[in-house]
Amino acid sequence: VDTLAPKSIYVSGKGTSGVGLTVAAEKDELSGGGWTLKAGALVLANGGIVCVDEFDKIDDDNQAALHEVMESGQISVAKAGIVARFSAQTSVLAAANPKYGRFDQSKNLAEQFNITPTLLSRFDLIFPIVDVLDEQKDARLAKHILNTHRGDLTEQKAPVNLDLLRKYIAYARRSIHPVLSEPASKKIEEFYIDLRKMGKEAGAVSITPRYLEGLVRLAEANAKLRLSNIVEEHDAEVAISLMNYVMKQVMVDRQTGVLDADIIATGMSKSDREKRKKVDMVLDIIREILKTYDSAEIEKVKNEARKYGIDEHTAQRIISELIKQGELYEHEHGHVRIP
Repeated sequence: VDTLAPKSIYVSGKGTSGVGLTVAAEKDELSGGGWTLKAGALVLANGGIVCVDEFDKIDDDNQAALHEVMESGQISVAKAGIVARFSAQTSVLAAANPKYGRFDQSKNLAEQFNITPTLLSRFDLIFPIVDVLDEQKDARLAKHILNTHRGDLTEQKAPVNLDLLRKYIAYARRSIHPVLSEPASKKIEEFYIDLRKMGKEAGAVSITPRYLEGLVRLAEANAKLRLSNIVEEHDAEVAISLMNYVMKQVMVDRQTGVLDADIIATGMSKSDREKRKKVDMVLDIIREILKTYDSAEIEKVKNEARKYGIDEHTAQRIISELIKQGELYEHEHGHVRIP
């Protein structure tokens, strides 16, 4: 058995570019100044894993380079008159910081990632690491860190020999190719359908077909971990439990408690979309009034908003928020205008 673990590449934050991740086109002076394509990290790690640290520090344009890789496992290139396609069957393990340094538990966690929703939704698993104050856990962690500096860990034996672990991973990846069994397939199908029904009743999208494919990958990975060529019902249950954990952490609307996959897919929950819809409606009312008058009387705006199902209190709150945000300003007392 090959003792080498699968190839892996590490990249970090601002030092990463789109072409560095995918494929770069460069002039080759040794071949008469012709253009050549040079593989980036995702192509070089084909069949292995790319670890991306400080993922949120990568520019949005460069993050976009990951879309095709994480969707189809390949990279299509059309540069300098060269059209090519590269295989990038690469796992992506990324670490990022929340927008404001720490997660605010009162808000939707998914909205606190500085990552575009189109890319965030391509990750099969998302684990928010929340710093919870726990005296016993803090004491164990402090003791462990201090012991490493004192060199007192020599008596602690690793649960698995490192060399054996490398051989195990190499063998599993090379020799084990799991196939879905009928019970496992049925289990995943039932979970998917039940969640879709739940979302329909709540008026929100609870799960999309993309997560169905993720469940299959997770079940296959668990079967491979057991060195089994058959994905059994237990593997499907493990995949479902992992998905359930992730959904409860990042896909539950904190305002309504409803499971909403759009929090990840679009970066906005159903309740936020409804709120934005009301804001846009109030702005439209004000714009319409301003076509006739020099300013919009707030009382008149509230009366018009009532016709569209927006109560007086909500309309007043929306107007106040728009004034604070600078989207409206008070022309005179009780009247507003758009800058």
